[in-house]
Amino acid sequence: MRRLLTLTGLAAALIAPSSAAAITNGAADGNGHPNAGGLVAATQYSDGTWIYCSGTLISPTVFLTAAHCAETPRVRVTFSAAYKAGDKVYAGTFHGDPAYGQKQSDPHDIAVVKLDKAVTGITPARLPAAGSLSSLSGSQHFTSVGYGAYEVTNQPGGHQYLYNDVRGVATGTLNSINAAWLRISMNPATGNGGTCYGDSGGPNFLGSTNVVAATTITGDAVCRSTNVDYRLDTASARGFLASYVALP
Repeated sequence: MRRLLTLTGLAAALIAPSSAAAITNGAADGNGHPNAGGLVAATQYSDGTWIYCSGTLISPTVFLTAAHCAETPRVRVTFSAAYKAGDKVYAGTFHGDPAYGQKQSDPHDIAVVKLDKAVTGITPARLPAAGSLSSLSGSQHFTSVGYGAYEVTNQPGGHQYLYNDVRGVATGTLNSINAAWLRISMNPATGNGGTCYGDSGGPNFLGSTNVVAATTITGDAVCRSTNVDYRLDTASARGFLASYVALP
């Protein structure tokens, strides 16, 4: 999801976090998914955080994210579980799908960062086989990982989104699937958790596997209902990724 501060016209300052929980209704990931990383902003946001989008290492030199995370041609990636200024970053060049647009049937909202140097000591995530997600059952679980807002509060000035640059993890259940999208429940009332602003481009792993089924793109405005994700097993996604990695 895109990073937003509030839903009101004037963005209020974010409240400083008092805990390290991350992703809505989730937990800090620690070293659970070391191949999930974040795109580091050139300067800090007003609340002191740096990471504006998430993503996944899918080869030693390729970092998968979302096309709408484009800011500058040259970007920095971190795999720190709790990023702070001075932590190791990897420089690279951002490449978005040239067909990216707002067409909901297939927005081509996919991108990679081609890293200048290979990442060592981290096992890349795997991509799904062609068409392999088409017949998932309604009980299928997904593991969502990212650096986005870990809590949404309802303040007098509007909703506020709290960030801490901690890699978080949550589990959600499949709601529906169509030709381009997975919709994953993140409703805490049913025991699910999910993504929020800043998790865009981040991985939604198939169950407890190392297979990235889809990347986080959008969802409901206050991050409590549905995590909407771009499928990676489609001809469209695979056509873009084939220029950068070997496909299963």
